Amino acid sequence: MYNTDIPTRAELPTNAQLLRSTAIAIVAAAGILVTIVLPAEYAIDPTGVGRMLRLTEMGEIKTQLAAEAEADRLKDLSTTPIQPAPATPAPDQRSGLLTTLAGLLVSPAQAGERLDLAQAEKTDETVITLDPTKGTEYKLTMVKGAKVTFEWSVKDGVVNYDMHGTPGPGAKEKSYKTGRAVAGDTGVLTAEFDGGHGWFWRNRGTKPVTIILRTKGAYAEIKRMS
Repeated sequence: MYNTDIPTRAELPTNAQLLRSTAIAIVAAAGILVTIVLPAEYAIDPTGVGRMLRLTEMGEIKTQLAAEAEADRLKDLSTTPIQPAPATPAPDQRSGLLTTLAGLLVSPAQAGERLDLAQAEKTDETVITLDPTKGTEYKLTMVKGAKVTFEWSVKDGVVNYDMHGTPGPGAKEKSYKTGRAVAGDTGVLTAEFDGGHGWFWRNRGTKPVTIILRTKGAYAEIKRMS
C-alpha cells in the first residue's frame, strides 16, 4: 500500500501566505454581506449594487411587511380586553360540568369524520374592500398537506401582500410568498402544517381598492382575521 508523502517544510504555506488567504476570505465575505445579504434581507444598500440587482426592493418588502405585521399585532394586544379569571364552580355544579365535558369527547371515528370535513373540497368567492393605508387578513383553515387553488385580483389599484400560514395562536408565522404593488396573484397554496393559511393585504394607495379572492380546494372555512 502506498502512503502519501509528507510534505516538506518548504512545500507548506508560509505565515504570510496564510494571512493573505485569510484576508482575502474576509474581504470576500464582507463584500457578499454588503452587496447581497444586507440589501436582500434588511434593505440596507450602502454600495448601490443591491438596487442594481433588484435585491434592495426585496429587502424593503420584507422589512415593510414585518413592520406592518408587528404594528397590527401590537394593536390587537392593546385592544383585547383582559378576561377575569373564571370562578371555581360550586360542588353541585361540578357534576354538570363534568357531564358537559364528557359530551364533548368524541370517538376516533368521529374525529376522522371532522378531519374528512376539513379536507372536503370547498369553493368560495370573497370580496374585500380596503381603504387607503388599511390592511386586512383572511385565512383558510387547513390540515397539513391540503391544497387550495387560489386566484385574487385588485380592482382600481394595487396592494402589498404576504401569503403565510400560522400553526396556532402565538406561534411563529411561516411566510410562503410576498409582493409589493401587485395587482393580483394565482397559484396553489399547500399547507405545511395544520392551522390557518392565507393572505395579508395592505393598500398603500390614495384610493379605496376592491380585492376579489377565489378559492377552491381542501379547507374547512375561510374567515377574516383582522
